[in-house]
Amino acid sequence: MIKMKSYHRFLSLFLVLCSCFLSFSHAFDFYVGGKQGWVLHPSEDYNQWAGRNRFLINDNIIFKYKKGSDLVLLVNKDDYDSCKTKNPIQKMDNGNSVFKLDRSGPFYFISGKEDQCKQGQKLIVVVLHLKRGGSAPAASPKLPP
Repeated sequence: MIKMKSYHRFLSLFLVLCSCFLSFSHAFDFYVGGKQGWVLHPSEDYNQWAGRNRFLINDNIIFKYKKGSDLVLLVNKDDYDSCKTKNPIQKMDNGNSVFKLDRSGPFYFISGKEDQCKQGQKLIVVVLHLKRGGSAPAASPKLPP
């Protein structure tokens, strides 16, 4: 009887740990702008693109652009609205910038070139509180170009 209780406890703990592992291991990569990448005049507005996708904690968004021709800045809402590039939260400039969505809520991205931001090269990504592997259906990841 004692062995059976121990076995059931072990099995229960094992299943809980497995489900936790699975919920953290199913992150998706989203390529901003699809095949075009991070460009000044995309075929689809970046915020419309973001609105069609479901971003969850631990997903990645990937900005592809020609290194040296642009950069991506993570900024606060005020700097997003006014296209201020002076004090970014984070600067990404390697041409293949991967950003991990590590919390729920909004993330604000703008071009590192102020004039390009003012022409619309900016993006808001809203991350849902859910994690992949939960009961909610997830959107398909965007394929690399």
